[in-house]
Amino acid sequence: MQNTGKAIRLERIFNRNTKRTIIVPMDHGVSVGPIKGIEDIRETVTKMANGGANAGLVHKGLPSCGHRQEGADFGLIVHLSASTNLSPFPNAKVLVCTVEEAIRLGADAVSVHCNIGDETEARMLEDLGRVSGQAAYWGMPLLAMVYARGPKVPDEYDPDVVAHCARVGMELGADVVKVNYTGDPESFRRVTGGLAIPAVIAGGPKMDSTEAVLRMVYDSLQAGGSGLSIGRNVFQHKNPTRMVKALHSIVHEYKSVEDALAWLGEDANP
Repeated sequence: MQNTGKAIRLERIFNRNTKRTIIVPMDHGVSVGPIKGIEDIRETVTKMANGGANAGLVHKGLPSCGHRQEGADFGLIVHLSASTNLSPFPNAKVLVCTVEEAIRLGADAVSVHCNIGDETEARMLEDLGRVSGQAAYWGMPLLAMVYARGPKVPDEYDPDVVAHCARVGMELGADVVKVNYTGDPESFRRVTGGLAIPAVIAGGPKMDSTEAVLRMVYDSLQAGGSGLSIGRNVFQHKNPTRMVKALHSIVHEYKSVEDALAWLGEDANP
C-alpha cells in the first residue's frame, strides 16, 4: 500500500510533472563554517527559491531562526548527520537530529550522510538503517548521501564505486540517493541502471566555470539522473538566483546547456 504522507511530501521536493528536482544543500555551516554565500541564510534561501529550486537542505537550528517574509515556496529537507573539518575524523558522521524533531520543524524530507569505506562505516550504516525505519514509520522521505571515502578507496568517482554507494542507499531504505557524478553519461548509466529510486548528483568542490556545472547536470540527466543536490557551485555563483534559473531551464524545461548559457549571458563565468 502506498504511503500517502510520504507521497505528498515527495511532491514538495520533486516536480510532479518532470519527476526531477533541484535541491540546494546549505548545511555547510556545521562542516566548514559560515562560508561565502550562506552568511545570511534567509537571504540565500530566498534567492534559491526565487530562482526555482525545489528544496533546500539545512541543519535543524536554521528553520527555527525565523521565517522568510518574501519569496516562493521552498521544500525543507532537514539534515540529520554532522561532522566538522576541524575534527581529526571529518568523515565520521554522527546523528544530531531525529526524524521526529524534523517533523516538528515542518520538514518535507530528512537526509543522512554515510561515508562508505571510512573506519567508522559500521556505525554510519547502522544509523542509516535505523533512520530509514523511523522515516518509513512516519511517512517521511529519506535522502541518503552516500560517498566512498576511506583508506581502501583510491577513487571516489569510479563508476563501480559510485554504483555501490547508490545501491547501499537504496537497499537500506532510502527514497532518494545523492552520489558523486562519475564524469560522463555512459559511466553514470551504470549507476542509475542499478537503482529503482531517483539519484541526484552532488556538486563537490567549487568548479572553474558555470558551463562545467551546467554540463555535468545536463549529462547526468541524459544518463537517467533525477536532478541535483548542489551547494557551493550554486549559492557562491555571482548571481545565485540566475544560476538556479539556468539550472531550472535544464532540469525542468529540458533546455540545452547552450540555451542556458545564452540566457545567463555575461553571468556564464562565476
